[in-house]
Amino acid sequence: MRNILLLDTSVGSLNQGDDIINISIKKNWKELFERNYVMRLATHTPMYTTFQSFLYKDKLSVFKNADYKFLCGTNALYTNMLRPLPTWNINIINCGLVGGTICLGAGIGINSQKANIYTRILYDKVLNHDFTHSVRDNKTKEFLEKLGFKAENTGCPTLWGLTPEHCQSIPKRKGNTVVFTLTYYEKDQKNDKLMIDILCRNYDQVLFWPQCIKDLEYLSTIYDLKKIRVISPTIEGYDMVLSGEGVDYVGNRLHGGIFALQHKCRSIIISIDYRAERMSADYSFECIKREDISSELDKKINANWSTVITGIDFSKIESWKGQFKI
Repeated sequence: MRNILLLDTSVGSLNQGDDIINISIKKNWKELFERNYVMRLATHTPMYTTFQSFLYKDKLSVFKNADYKFLCGTNALYTNMLRPLPTWNINIINCGLVGGTICLGAGIGINSQKANIYTRILYDKVLNHDFTHSVRDNKTKEFLEKLGFKAENTGCPTLWGLTPEHCQSIPKRKGNTVVFTLTYYEKDQKNDKLMIDILCRNYDQVLFWPQCIKDLEYLSTIYDLKKIRVISPTIEGYDMVLSGEGVDYVGNRLHGGIFALQHKCRSIIISIDYRAERMSADYSFECIKREDISSELDKKINANWSTVITGIDFSKIESWKGQFKI
């Protein structure tokens, strides 16, 4: 049995997409959780202070001396870690407990042209130099390799279960019910309202899942809530809806759409930023740019098509897992 430290990107997050990532890790790497002692520390909140680490050295040494430490997905890495509120909330002073961390499907958020000296020193201090890191795309792979680390593009862990056999069981024709999502911090009232209008014309039931706390507030500014059934704003509530018969997904939440694919729901992701477009190009899931809703969405909903996910090298994923004696 090994001691495993998961740097959990869902704790302290306002985006349930981070929960979906961590649920997917547990679902697709069962032996890690079944055979080992798993501990968690939050990434969004600050680490223990230097004073606490000194005062409770023996107690906290369990974290520090974990056999493996994994940084669990999302945009955890940045080109400039001097940002005021990093997703991985560490700094050069308080990072001692996470030395030797291995990326697990992590991605990069770009906030400067290249990594500055501070960021290079910090990553050199906390990221593992011996094991190969798992990253979700080639851009993150190139970033880490330029810093001198070994990295492999295994894709996001949310994709690891989307095998050809799984995708073959996803319906080719539209269902009777659709669940949609919005993104409050990337507003486009005209096209978002148009999307909902198209869904209301094509489905008997139109449901809304608030993936983030302010998504419902945004919906109320562009649509009459009496016409929409808002489902429970929890992963459990979303899971229950997706587990029903004849449920489709359409929306601009990337991981909300991938979670629907995991439930064998026909899914159309509306891209609003580089992440969905980049992942769609790499893995070929159905994706429509938001500015193309008027010309493409209705046709896509009513067309007959198969879900085909490409670009996932399942043998590479298993090879990456095989580095670890678990």
